[in-house]
Amino acid sequence: MAASLRCFLRTGKNAVSALRRREFHRSAPAAVQVTVRDALNQAMDEELERDERVFLLGEEVAQYDGAYKVSRGLWKKYGDKRIIDTPITEMGFAGIAVGAAMAGLRPICEFMTFNFSMQAIDQVINSAAKTYYMSAGLQPVPIVFRGPNGASAGVAAQHSQCFAAWYGHCPGLKVVSPWSSEDAKGLLKSAIRDDNPVVFLENELMYGVPFEMSEESQSKDFTIPIGKAKVERQGTHVTLVTHSRYVSHCLDAAAVLAKEGIECEVINLRTIRPLDVESIETSVMKTNHLVTVEGGWPQFGVGAEICARIMEGPAFNYLDAPATRVTGVDIPMPYAKILEDNSLPQIKDIIFSVKKTLNV
Repeated sequence: MAASLRCFLRTGKNAVSALRRREFHRSAPAAVQVTVRDALNQAMDEELERDERVFLLGEEVAQYDGAYKVSRGLWKKYGDKRIIDTPITEMGFAGIAVGAAMAGLRPICEFMTFNFSMQAIDQVINSAAKTYYMSAGLQPVPIVFRGPNGASAGVAAQHSQCFAAWYGHCPGLKVVSPWSSEDAKGLLKSAIRDDNPVVFLENELMYGVPFEMSEESQSKDFTIPIGKAKVERQGTHVTLVTHSRYVSHCLDAAAVLAKEGIECEVINLRTIRPLDVESIETSVMKTNHLVTVEGGWPQFGVGAEICARIMEGPAFNYLDAPATRVTGVDIPMPYAKILEDNSLPQIKDIIFSVKKTLNV
């Protein structure tokens, strides 16, 4: 027994001395999982802290922590002067926000959904978007209009529109449509710092989705430039161009098609206006095929604009087949779930369009 104990102690001493001599490998900090909701919250928190001119206003953004909890904790931290609950009057509080921006503040105006921004569209277009031009560059309007855009689930025709094409049509606005947590944080910080009015189109169904965020993107100095798309997946056979929630659909479709030997290049637009045509053209010149995917209606949509730009530019001569669009169906959104599902692009629709374009 004593011999066994001595042996154990000796082994233990050797292990400890070896441990002291050992140089541990220091690996880089692992990426953390952050939901889109929390990434947006971080962006606003950091910008509110960085610049005292920044403030948030909208329905239920303060004491209730936001209808979708995007502004959770901000009222307790910054108080009534920086986080402001408004009455249910979009035209009223959007007008207050635009006036505040003209007076030198940097408001973040939250719409509970962008469907309600139609109540305030005169303020967004005529007051915010056109003033810098009409003042010959003397009066900037640094404001962010943000909130959930596009179809959610089970909210029928009046609450299911995608406004990317609506606002993307208007000169004077920048229009941003993030997909991942990194997109959401980096682009929102850039939008708040921008001296132009920015329409920031989130998606309700993405709020609770977690994404890995790199160490770099967790920094308070992290921003993503507005107007630059990102290639989410490299491919050689066909280019899929999309934005917001449908980046996930395209990546899922690409994974299925890869098993059949079809390699899709997936481009996350990130910004609708200004549109990063150069990135799309570069990809199309490589793959020779183009499919656009969006949740909005087909007529005069984002995909229609992309197809027109490709036809008018140098990439047109590289196409081996006509460009095709996958869009929402050209009807008001039905309430019944099975009809709703069939009114929006599904993964199977993307796969079908890719195979049709490639003639396989």
